[in-house]
Amino acid sequence: MRDPDITIRGTRHPNAHEAIQHLCVSGDDCAISVGGMYLTVKKAEAERLEASGIPFAYLVDHHGKIMTIPVGDE
Repeated sequence: MRDPDITIRGTRHPNAHEAIQHLCVSGDDCAISVGGMYLTVKKAEAERLEASGIPFAYLVDHHGKIMTIPVGDE
């Protein structure tokens, strides 16, 4: 079965570290990993993904280490 296509409104980054750093200079609220991509998005967009059942993970910097907080099946 093929995964459904979905449009995610956010900014794509080459890696998790750059996504987290981008939060300091942008209007975005969250750094996430979804479908092999690293994005920064508004809180409402992350909530929309969660409500849609799209698995993703929040990215957080914990004392210099990047950690993930899974949402859904990821």
